[in-house]
Amino acid sequence: MTTMNAAGNGTCCAVAVALDDMALVHACKQGDVNAFEQLVKRYDTRLFRIAQHVTHNREDAEDAVQEAFLKAFRNLGKFQEKSQFSTWLIRITVNESLMKVRKQRYTREIPIESDSHEEIEVVDWSPNPEQLYRTSELRNILRSQLQELAPSLRVAFILRDIEGLTSDEAARVLEITVDALKARLWRARLKLRQLLTSYFGAKALAS
Repeated sequence: MTTMNAAGNGTCCAVAVALDDMALVHACKQGDVNAFEQLVKRYDTRLFRIAQHVTHNREDAEDAVQEAFLKAFRNLGKFQEKSQFSTWLIRITVNESLMKVRKQRYTREIPIESDSHEEIEVVDWSPNPEQLYRTSELRNILRSQLQELAPSLRVAFILRDIEGLTSDEAARVLEITVDALKARLWRARLKLRQLLTSYFGAKALAS
């Protein structure tokens, strides 16, 4: 019962924040600049965290977030409110961050053969990358390995397993289907498991 109440409270809190976001958005559209400043304060830290995970560069992350907020402010009139404001804002931030990644030296996108979700069992590997991220002393290791992923796979993992968005929310951010999101996430987790296995194997041999 306690778990159900906690889940219910979390849902109510999320709904309240979304409604408050929309109230601030409406105020912004009517010319209230202070309302937009409140939205900046509300999401600045989270957007920077996402941008830094994507770009792996503090300066690029700061620029991406600044440009995302500027673009959001300039295009607020085009926001049709078909999704949550936070989803729209995260989408802009992810796009700005990916633009920074493309400008980085030799980083390039690895083509994905298909976005169809494949029901394939992955061999159990412990710790899983999503579990590993929650272990503070090993977080930096996974963060460095994340950079080896293709940007599209990296973003899927960041949104779903690090930021905790639901599959539906992450798919909306990336403007893809839930099945496509799950396919990218599956590939990201599998690739990370391979990278981490190689990393720890090499460390074991060196010790």
